[in-house]
Amino acid sequence: MKIKFYKYQGAGNDFIIIDNRSVNFPKGNIKLIQNLCHRKFGIGADGLMLLENSKDYDFKMMYFNADGNEGTMCGNGGRCLVAFAKQFGIISTKTTFEAIDGIHHAEITGTNVSLQMQDVNDIESSYNHIFLNTGSPHHVEFHKDLTKLNIYKKGKEIRYGSPYFEEGTNVNFAQQLNSNTFKVRTYERGVENETLSCGTGVTAVAIASNFLNISDSNHINLQTLGGNLEVSFEKKNNIFKNIILKGPATFVYSGTIEI
Repeated sequence: MKIKFYKYQGAGNDFIIIDNRSVNFPKGNIKLIQNLCHRKFGIGADGLMLLENSKDYDFKMMYFNADGNEGTMCGNGGRCLVAFAKQFGIISTKTTFEAIDGIHHAEITGTNVSLQMQDVNDIESSYNHIFLNTGSPHHVEFHKDLTKLNIYKKGKEIRYGSPYFEEGTNVNFAQQLNSNTFKVRTYERGVENETLSCGTGVTAVAIASNFLNISDSNHINLQTLGGNLEVSFEKKNNIFKNIILKGPATFVYSGTIEI
């Protein structure tokens, strides 16, 4: 069977997108998804997304990690899927869609997509890190100089180590550049490597910086290897609401592949 695919990227976080409103894609085939995401033997991507019909909203987002398993929420992926839906005329400039972690609102202006994330009210603070869930689980550490870190080695150790073990976590390393700007590098669970950016990861860093009083701003700029992202939020009694992840979501190319 031949399928039409579309490649998008959001700040270097790249995705295969398939229109699955006809429900023809074999989404239970883990090996197939692995092969499609493989950068040597397939199309190559950090993850694969299906756009499906939703009973109550504009569309449904299904996200699969590069390892072939269905993943938790992907912020950059959600933004790219919004851009894809606009390209197909499914939406205009605003949308409401459903994902694995609930309902999301988004708005697209040019190549930038602003995506509302879920509220965050459960933050675990340790002596050297913060743990929180921004749609996906994230471990956040702040360092003075990220160039001195082996991101892959240290990220992998934390991802599989105590207290996360096999369930694992995404791991973010952040460096403050000024009062509301941070450099971020992320080791992603499911990709099992560093990615050029991670939407839920930079969201976690932005919230952690405010929670720890490293920054008193509610509008944080995040610099990743793949580009710049912004996170804004409202905070009351250490509950973070109206969290908006904003950044570019760009069409790369499309094609047909035999599966």
